[in-house]
Amino acid sequence: MKVLMLNGSPHLRGNTALALSEMEKIFAENGIESEIIQVGSKSVRGCMACGYCQEHGRCVINDLVNEVADKFREADGLVVASPVYYASANGTLVSLLDRLFFSRSYETRMKVGASVAVCRRGGASATFDELNKYFTISNMPVVSSQYWNSVHGLAPGEAAQDGEGLQTVRVLARNMSFLIKAIALGKEQIGLPEQEEHIFTNFIR
Repeated sequence: MKVLMLNGSPHLRGNTALALSEMEKIFAENGIESEIIQVGSKSVRGCMACGYCQEHGRCVINDLVNEVADKFREADGLVVASPVYYASANGTLVSLLDRLFFSRSYETRMKVGASVAVCRRGGASATFDELNKYFTISNMPVVSSQYWNSVHGLAPGEAAQDGEGLQTVRVLARNMSFLIKAIALGKEQIGLPEQEEHIFTNFIR
């Protein structure tokens, strides 16, 4: 079982990385493999709405998005972590997620999703809500913790002083490990929920 973790910070050893490494330890304790991909330091442009992916199952721009898509296909869970910029997620991360979720050609149903927001002071809740929307439109159960998944810190490493925040992401990783295992067992014993053909309703005729 594997969890893919996306670091939306441009800083390799910043507070977002610290939060993810805290989760990584818990995944390892629970026998869950994890991989962290650095996103925030890469150059990722936004979606061009060209429609290429609808025919080919991949984004026309062959960059980090397609690399992440291949790994996401094989993963049982996805953790998306971002620093907070103007009460929202890192723009590079958002561009990647927009294209990843729109262009993917495979089933994400019952893959488990979790988001983490890292901030100096405010905007964490808005960023947390923003990131969770990718999961809730994709039939992905969203794992919860004992508090909203936010960690606080400004200077690199400062988040180590946020005892409650780090405990929150540790609990998150334990709950995610349990949910991934429980879903795998459910798939084996009872299968996936019945799925209806998707109905698309446009508001302008």
